[in-house]
Amino acid sequence: MPLVSVIIPIYNTEKFLPLCINSVLNQTLTDIEVLLVNDGSTDGSGKICDEYACKDQRIQVIHTLNQGVSHARNQGLETAKGEYIAFMDSDDWIETDMIATL
Repeated sequence: MPLVSVIIPIYNTEKFLPLCINSVLNQTLTDIEVLLVNDGSTDGSGKICDEYACKDQRIQVIHTLNQGVSHARNQGLETAKGEYIAFMDSDDWIETDMIATL
């Protein structure tokens, strides 16, 4: 069981997504799972998520119909296995020690 589940709802943010995901994967605390909830994106966001999931076993992708950010967060919560939960927006990035400091 991971210590922290990072839930990232995603909708049409392909431009920012690699920076966002990389900032989570490069955390000093590595005992994490990353739940990428693709909320029916119509751009390349879903493909980017799948590509990252193939490269890192800590990533799980959930593809849903577009039902809004609240639904996407709840989908992530239902899947999360971490002792702690962190939410992040897909157009943001975090410093490498953010989760460890939290």
